[in-house]
Parts: sequence; structure tokens; C-alpha cells
Amino acid sequence: MTSVSFKYWDDCVDPLDLDLMWSDPDVKAEWLNVGETKGSKVHLSRDPDGQPYLTQTEMKAVAGIIVRRHFVSQIDSDMLCAIAEIESDRQPLATRYHKKSKEVTVGVMQISPKTAEWLIRDQGNRTYELDVESKVLYKPFVNVYFAASYLKWLSNFDQIERSEEFMIRAYRGGTKKATHKSTLPYWKKYLSVRESLPSRKIFGVGSVPNAPSASSSSGPGSPMKGPIKTTWDTRTSPEDMEQMWNNPNVNKEWNKSGEKQGKVRFSHDVERRPYLSRVELKAVAEIILGRHFSTKGVKPIVLCAIAEMVCMRFVNGIGQRTGLMGIDYPTARWLYKDLGYRSYEVESVEDLTKPFVSMYFGAAYMAWLSEYNGRERTPEYVVQAYLSGPQNVNLQETGPLWFKFQETLSRYEDNRKYG
Repeated sequence: MTSVSFKYWDDCVDPLDLDLMWSDPDVKAEWLNVGETKGSKVHLSRDPDGQPYLTQTEMKAVAGIIVRRHFVSQIDSDMLCAIAEIESDRQPLATRYHKKSKEVTVGVMQISPKTAEWLIRDQGNRTYELDVESKVLYKPFVNVYFAASYLKWLSNFDQIERSEEFMIRAYRGGTKKATHKSTLPYWKKYLSVRESLPSRKIFGVGSVPNAPSASSSSGPGSPMKGPIKTTWDTRTSPEDMEQMWNNPNVNKEWNKSGEKQGKVRFSHDVERRPYLSRVELKAVAEIILGRHFSTKGVKPIVLCAIAEMVCMRFVNGIGQRTGLMGIDYPTARWLYKDLGYRSYEVESVEDLTKPFVSMYFGAAYMAWLSEYNGRERTPEYVVQAYLSGPQNVNLQETGPLWFKFQETLSRYEDNRKYG
């Protein structure tokens, strides 16, 4: 890769992201204190050798914005900050050559172009594309995005929910060295660094700063681009929105909460995570099944119960599961490309944060499971295979999942409760 040089924040960040940096009170106070003015170029800090670096305040802001935009409830922004401390001292132009792998890692999180390319190609993390010489990878927001994408993949490596220790040690030495003694010192150093980070105020995963704007199409406190937009209309086609408005229960609920056509807000929990009400969830399931799976015999309330169990109805998903139905990008892409489920496009992992897209591929996956290995499967098998993987189904050992599913299903079977 050729040499890269940044003198100002403006050289390595989009204008919208720079505005978000200014909107953080800690960053704003720090910048004003050293004589920066909004509207003029913002200088990057320099170490004694003249190398640019991010202050801890700036790093926390970048990590927080990336997490809220793409990885809410999936990655902890403090994890990113601690790794940046160890890997590069928060230097965006840092590079390191690894003799064993013959790879170069770059940026605040020390990501290799090869890893970034793999995340784009195979994991659907396409918010940022790499240029020919991968110079864009030096930009802090881009670098942190790919690091977070990689950590999210590590969190569910081999379809097993992994610990923070596994993720950190694998980040350093690869998945084969995650339990090897060679990565233990790195884990201990990480714990020490993380403990010494400035206390989380505004950029904890659960705290989204509000910047209300009456004209914002993305709802209260969400001036960010991409999936951070928290209105139904930004993540749903006009045709699907029309179907939602035509549903009498949804229409009643939306009118009661003062929603307007073109600006329907998602509900949010106390941590500002968007979620669907049970009325909305059932409507989405009914529309998807009625339009695309009417011959499969799946009931809407079955999909609702799955969504409730897997991701608690959160639009972005929860933990390592993406979207409403917890379908990951490789699975959705396989259903789309190889099995012909193409009523909705899935070109990136963020497409799966759209309720109708996630519901569609969730239903498609259930349809595939219902005939797994060419055999007609029981509902109990399909549910357990969806929740734990078809290769892990043991009707005796995973019985509790089925009982929990039945309990969850009962919330939707009683129409009075549903209403």
C-alpha cells in the first residue's frame, strides 16, 4: 500500500460523521478548548514524532457512533477502544508487517486489507468499500467498522456463542490461538487497559445522545446515515408500508400514537433500541406469509414467537443474531442466491435490519428446514433447528427450547392479549 497522510479530521472522515463528532459534548469541549472552530478544518493531534493520533475522547466517539449505527447490542464500544489502545496507540496511520503471515495490518484497529475484503465479500459488511490500494482502510471510521464486523463474526464463531476472552484472544492470534498460552498475555493486557479507560458517559452502547430535529426523516435523535434511521419508512418499501397501514390493528395502533404517513416511528426501549410491537410483528408476518409462503402452511404466530425468542423483536437484532428474525447474512445470501428466494434483495448485512427483509428470509429458512435432507419435518424439529441449527437437534436434549417456544406462542394465540 502506498503512503497516506492525514493532517486534519476533514481528510479522513465524511462531513456527516464530522458533524456527529461535533455533536458529542465531550469532543466538542475538547476541540473548542484547543482552539478548533466548527466550520473550519479540525486538526488531528500529533505525538512527538509528528504522527497523528486520536485522543481517547475522539476514539470513544468514533467507536460509539459505529456501534450505534451498525452493531447495537452486538459489540461493546469499550472493547473497540481498548483494542485500539493496545494495537496502535490510536494512530490512524499505524502499520505493522507480520512476518509469519506476510500480511500488513493498518489503522487504529490494525485490520488487514485481506480481512476487510473477506468481510465485504463473504460476510456482507458493505457499508464501506475498499479502494484499489486499500488506502481508505486508514480512515478511523472505516477501520473501526471492519474491526467491529470481525469481532461480531468472532462472537459466533462456528455457530457457538463466544466469550469476550475468546473474541479478544482470537482477534490477536486467530481462532486457532484463542485458547493458546501465546494469547493469554494479550488478554490480560486488554483487561488492564479496558479498566483504565475513561468512564463511559454518552457513548455506552445503551446511551444515544438526542439531537431532535423536526425536519429529520430519521426520527428523534438520529441524524446518522444508513440503518441508524429509526422510522419504518426508511427501512420499508412504499408497497409494504401501504399494507401495514391497511392492517386494521396496525392502523389503530399507529393512529393512537400519533404516527403520520411517511414518518412512522419505531418504538424504542430505554436503551434507545428500536423494536416492533406485537401488533406490528404479527402484521409483518401475515403480509410476508400471505404474499410469498401461502402454500407452506406456516402460521404467522409461529414466526412471531421465533422473533420474540431469538431477538426480542428488536429491529437490529440482539447479540450475534442480526435483524428481527436473527438470520445471518451468509444464510440469507445462500437462500437468495442458491435457493431462489429473491422477492427481497439482500446485498449487505444491513439489509437484514429491515423488518420485512428479515421476516422474509426467516420464513424462507423455516420452509427449507421443514424439508431438511429431503424429509418432511415436524414443527418441533423445525423450531429447534431454527433456534440451534439443524445439525444440533436432539429432541430430548433441546426439549426446553420447544417448551419455551410454546410458552411464547401462547402470547400470540389469545387475540385479546394480542389486541
